[in-house]
Amino acid sequence: AVSLGVPEQAIVLDYAGRRTYDTCYRARDIFGVKKAILVTQSFHLPRALYICNNLGIQANGVASDLRNYHQRSLSYWNMREVPATLVAFWEIYVTRPQPILGNPEPIFPIEAQ
Repeated sequence: AVSLGVPEQAIVLDYAGRRTYDTCYRARDIFGVKKAILVTQSFHLPRALYICNNLGIQANGVASDLRNYHQRSLSYWNMREVPATLVAFWEIYVTRPQPILGNPEPIFPIEAQ
C-alpha cells in the first residue's frame, strides 16, 4: 500500500487478527469499525462477509483475484471454505469465542464516524 502512495500513518496493522473471525471481531471491538469494504480472494469473500455482517459490521466486498489459480488449487481452496464456513457459523451462533483483545484503538476520528 505504501508503494502505491498510501501514507504509512494511514495504515493500521492488526497483529492479533489470526483468523477471519478474530479480525472481524477485533475490527469492531478494538478499532471501532462499523462499516467496511472487504477485499479478498473470491473463494474467501462470502465467509468473510458473513462473519463481519453477523458480528455487526456493515460489510460489502470486492473479490481481488490477482492471479489465475490452477484448477486443483482452486478446488482445494473452495473445499476448504466448506468446513471453515461451518466453523464460522458455529462460532457466531453457539460458542461466541472472544479473541485476544486489548485497549480500544479507534482508527477513525470521532468526527468522521
